[in-house]
Amino acid sequence: MMRVGGIASGMDIEAMVNKLMEAERIPLQKLQQQQTTLEWKRDAFRDINSSLLELDNIVRDMKYTKFYNSKSSTSSNSSVATATAGSGASNGSYDIEVHALAKGEMQVVKYGDGENFKADANLAAGEHKFYTFDKNGNKVEHTLEIKEGDSLEKILAKVDKASDGNARAFYDKNSKQVVFETKRTGKYNTKDNEDKREIQFDTAENNFFNSVLGMNDTDAENYTFKEATNAEFTYNNGLKLESKDNSYSLNGMTFNFTSVGATKITVNTDVDNSVENIKKFVDKYNEVIDIMNKSQNEERFRSYQPLSEEEKEAMSDKQIELWEEKAKSGLLRGEATIRDGMYTLRGSLQGRVDGDGPFNMLSSIGISTTANYLDGGKLEIDEDKLRKALTENPEGVYDLFVNNSKGEDRGLIHRFDDALDRTRGQIERKAGKSTATLDNYAIGKEIKQLNSRISDFERKMVRVEERYWNQFTAMEKAISNLNQQSQSLFSQFGM
Repeated sequence: MMRVGGIASGMDIEAMVNKLMEAERIPLQKLQQQQTTLEWKRDAFRDINSSLLELDNIVRDMKYTKFYNSKSSTSSNSSVATATAGSGASNGSYDIEVHALAKGEMQVVKYGDGENFKADANLAAGEHKFYTFDKNGNKVEHTLEIKEGDSLEKILAKVDKASDGNARAFYDKNSKQVVFETKRTGKYNTKDNEDKREIQFDTAENNFFNSVLGMNDTDAENYTFKEATNAEFTYNNGLKLESKDNSYSLNGMTFNFTSVGATKITVNTDVDNSVENIKKFVDKYNEVIDIMNKSQNEERFRSYQPLSEEEKEAMSDKQIELWEEKAKSGLLRGEATIRDGMYTLRGSLQGRVDGDGPFNMLSSIGISTTANYLDGGKLEIDEDKLRKALTENPEGVYDLFVNNSKGEDRGLIHRFDDALDRTRGQIERKAGKSTATLDNYAIGKEIKQLNSRISDFERKMVRVEERYWNQFTAMEKAISNLNQQSQSLFSQFGM
C-alpha cells in the first residue's frame, strides 16, 4: 500500500514513523542477536565434535596388533619375489625359490572368414554352451545367446559376461585368429581326466563353438593350446607349495612372485612405524585437549554482540572479522559438557591396567602428562623409552592399550574409546549433527523457540507500524479539516 503523509501538516511523516519503528524494533534486534549467538554456540560444539571424530578414527586403528607390532620385509632379489609381513610374522630370513609362475590358459584357432562372417540362422542363432571350472574343480555350465545377424566380434564379446568373468574371447583381424583365454591364472580343472582345458565347449554338432569355430578339433593344424599353470615354489629349501595365482600367504606373510629364480626374504619389527603410529594418536589427543581447554579459558566479551546487517554495512570486512572474533570468544566457557568430557578423556588414560603384562600405566612405556597444568592434561612422549618398550615387548604394549576385558585389566584404548563415545554423545545431545532437525537437540529447541518469538514479534511490528500510520493519517485529516474551516471562516469576513 502506498502511503503519502505530511501534506496538511508539512511534517515528514514517513521519517517519523521510521524513527518510531527503530525504537520498537530494539527488542527484536536483541532476539535476533540471541538467535545468532545460539547458532555460533551450536557450531562451536560441533567443531569440537568434529575434532573428536578425527581422534575416534585413529582410536579405531589402535585396536589392531599391527599398530604396535608393525613388520617390514626386504627381498634380496625383488625381481623374483617380494613379501608383505603381517604383525603375526616371525622375524628372520626365509629362502624362496620360484620354479614356475601362475599363468592363464589360451586357445587359438585360425578363422580366415572372420571379416566376412555372417551368423547362419539355422546354425548360429540360439543358445550355445561352454564350460569353465569352479575353485573345487567342478565343471560350471555357461550359455551364450547368439542372435541372427550377430557379427563374429559381437558374439565373442559376449563370452566375458556369459562366463561370469572367468573367460574372454576376441577376433584378431590381422592374423585372422579367434582367441579364447582365461581371465585368471592357475589350474582349476583338476577332476576332468579326459580334457584338461580350463575352457571347454559343447561337442553337439550344431554348437557354434564346435561346428563353426572348430574349438574342439584340438588336433587340427590351425589350433594352438597354451596350458594354464600354477605357481610353484619351495619355502626354506624343504616345503614345496603351489598357488593358482602369483601370491601365497604363509605364517603371517604374503609372498608375491614375479619371475623364476631364488631370493631371501628378511622380516624385522618396524619399530619406527609403531612409534609414529602412537605419536600420531598423542598429537591428535593433544590437539583435541587444547581445543577443549581453550574453550573453557577464553575471555567472554559481553559488550560485543552479533552485528546486524545495517551495522555490517558501515564496517569493513576486517572490522567485521575482528568484531565477530571478540563476539564468539568464550561462548563455551563453563559448559559442563566440554569441561566434564575433557576430564573424562584425560582420566581414562591415567588409570592403571592390572593385567599380566609388564606395562600397567602409560608412564611405564614413556608417555606421561606434561608438567604445565595450564596445558589441560596434554601428553608428552619419552621416545627412547617408548622405542625400547616396543622393541623388547610389543605384545606387552599391545596388552596395555588393547586388552579387551571388562575388569581392571581392560586396555587403555578401550577405556578411552568408551569415554570418547560418551563425550561425543553428550555433545550431540546438546548441539546435534549437521543433519539433525531443531527438535532433536537442546540448542536446536532453544533456536526453535526464538524463531517462533521472532516471527510473532515481526507480525506485531507490522501491526504497530500500521497503527502509527493510521494515527498520523487521522492527524493529517484533522489538520486538513481545520485548515478548510479556517479558510471558510476567513472568507466570510472578506479576508
